[in-house]
Amino acid sequence: MQELDNVAKSRPAMEDLLFGLFLAGVAILVFVSTRKLTVGTAADMGPGYFPQAIAWGMLAFGVFFIGKSFVIPGEKIKGPHWRALLLVPASVAVFALLVMPAGLAIASFLAMFVVSLASKETRLLEVIAFSAAISAGSVLLFVKALALPVPIFPW
Repeated sequence: MQELDNVAKSRPAMEDLLFGLFLAGVAILVFVSTRKLTVGTAADMGPGYFPQAIAWGMLAFGVFFIGKSFVIPGEKIKGPHWRALLLVPASVAVFALLVMPAGLAIASFLAMFVVSLASKETRLLEVIAFSAAISAGSVLLFVKALALPVPIFPW
């Protein structure tokens, strides 16, 4: 039984290691990008103060996850979910291509419908109801409350 646990677990825990490396990489990118900006102090903040403060926090979390990956074994990484990797960007593309010609209501409904196909657990009636609710909420928020100049329907 112990051998099965060792087979299913790996060290370093790759998910934690990769996440930590990602956070550290983004932090380093922020440091490089903001190196010429004045940082200042907490009382007199320069334009680089806030980005670098957040980058220090990201770097700390990155180091934490990298260290954790070597101490606590993790599950082996599963293969990618290809449906999600393809349908989430496709949903964004559907929305971007349809929002002006078809209107916000139709574009948001179809975008939600497409992205819902990324999961095998979705049910058609639930998807239709949720897509309609998101579409109505989008219209209420962006067109009515924020008064954005976006057509609701194509007619």
